[in-house]
Amino acid sequence: MNALTIFVIRAIVGIFSAVLMTRFFHPKSGIIEILGLAIFLVGLAYVMEAFRKRNK
Repeated sequence: MNALTIFVIRAIVGIFSAVLMTRFFHPKSGIIEILGLAIFLVGLAYVMEAFRKRNK
């Protein structure tokens, strides 16, 4: 898979996970908090990938 496909998949999963987490833990949070969490989750996925590749 190319980098764009991986990014799109991670973005979709990140948004979905962020919506679920914010609705479960903070039901009154707005769209800004959801987007912030989604960006954080996608960024964390790339950081974890970098750590995994560095250890090989």
